Amino acid sequence: MRFAKYHALGNDYLVMDPRYVDPLLSPAQIRRICHRNFGIGSDGILWGPLPSARAAFALRIFNPDASEAEKSGNGIRIFSRYLYDCGLVNETPFTLDTAGGLVEVHVMQGGQIITVDMGQVSFSSSKIPVAGPAREVINESITVKDRSFTYCAATIGNPHCVIPLPTVSPELAHTYGPLLETHPNFPRRTNVQFLQVLDRANIRIEIWERGAGYTLASGSSSSACAAVAHRLGLVDRLVTVHMPGGTIDIEIGDSFAIRMTGPVTRVAEGTLHPELLYGAL
Repeated sequence: MRFAKYHALGNDYLVMDPRYVDPLLSPAQIRRICHRNFGIGSDGILWGPLPSARAAFALRIFNPDASEAEKSGNGIRIFSRYLYDCGLVNETPFTLDTAGGLVEVHVMQGGQIITVDMGQVSFSSSKIPVAGPAREVINESITVKDRSFTYCAATIGNPHCVIPLPTVSPELAHTYGPLLETHPNFPRRTNVQFLQVLDRANIRIEIWERGAGYTLASGSSSSACAAVAHRLGLVDRLVTVHMPGGTIDIEIGDSFAIRMTGPVTRVAEGTLHPELLYGAL
């Protein structure tokens, strides 16, 4: 069973191509493959290319806990680089179908830089979703463990809880991220970001990813945080998002349409041994 591994600013995924992998992996197999000690190790599995009636290709995204993600900005860039490396696309823009909506992708610089039109960010509680009456979820209070935060919620096809703070740290994400991810406010769980505005063109974020945990970078998190900061009037339309793994550039258009640009690195190709897939789990 073949795989290809890539990373986008330290956020790593395995691409499993249905042309060479059959059948679809079981949840137990996904968890084992993604495990950093008992498997290859990754922040998720990209399952595709799949057929689509409305786009050139479709993609399914699985988290390390085997839950399915609607959208992943880094995952989309990585998968697009895989399509490019396989000769299935070139540097002409194409459309990709995800569970979180259609995106348009433009591969550049031989696959090393990729721009994705991620869609529109919404702050609507019914779309994210967030419990309670229909509203925009802006500057609300949430309490976990020993601390209360002011947060904003957003979706760009997947849910985000963004907490603006004067300073952020990995410790914040590790301590409060798991509790916020599973807070009753979020019926489908949520991605969590701690946001520090550096100036009108730069923000810094620390990320706790739904179904994956602490991660070095996230494209959808970058998109959501830039949109929240702009909605709060703290940044302009061109924002560089600084993360532990590196930077992503975000352009905020009308109605909070997001264009994301960032790098992808090819890591390895290989074959999974049957003992990993079919041995005792």
